[in-house]
Amino acid sequence: MKKVLFVLTSHGEKGNAGSTGYHLGEVSHPWKVLHDAGVEMDLVSPKGGEPPVDGFDLEDAANKEFWNHPVYKEKRIHTKTPKEISPSDYSAIYFAGGHGTMWDFPENKELQDLTRTIYESGGIVGAVCHGPSALVNVTLSDGSKLIAGKRVNGFSNEEEEIVKLEGVVPFLLENKLIASGGKYSKSAPWMSHVEVDTRLVTGQNPQSAKAVGEAILGSLHQ
Repeated sequence: MKKVLFVLTSHGEKGNAGSTGYHLGEVSHPWKVLHDAGVEMDLVSPKGGEPPVDGFDLEDAANKEFWNHPVYKEKRIHTKTPKEISPSDYSAIYFAGGHGTMWDFPENKELQDLTRTIYESGGIVGAVCHGPSALVNVTLSDGSKLIAGKRVNGFSNEEEEIVKLEGVVPFLLENKLIASGGKYSKSAPWMSHVEVDTRLVTGQNPQSAKAVGEAILGSLHQ
């Protein structure tokens, strides 16, 4: 089995509403599922280096294990840039969430190219919470949108309103996923919800992160 590529945001500010970054649990929980199954992962971010982190909680066992793991600590501190990535090395690409993704994922052509190449080579595309913001502008070689006509999930309008950031984020993810042709569905706020459709795995919120990892692992074994 090839490796799985985890993509973390490099963006550390929520407009004028404070600091953000990648959500630690949305990395550690899928990482734990895949790591325990013997899958190797690499970490990449738009700017490379050590990306900003949000949701920092080392009382969470998976967070603590990932944060202190000697191999992945090095990978976390020294994330690769997209230009350093050879897509043929990977069976899947996974976009972790965190509000920062809303600023630096959607228009990143290098990440779009990696996503298209991995997907069209038979690989899996996964994302959770705000991570699906990376997918709204991904087009396939035939010109169609990656998510068009597929069941898709991501942070809901209601959840954005609950955290009072609906006026801060550049767009509402639920609306954009629908506008890009996705068949969006959701559960009540903070309930785990995962959609799997044609090698596309998406989850709604931080509570969905482990289940997204499990769905990616299941897809890798198909």
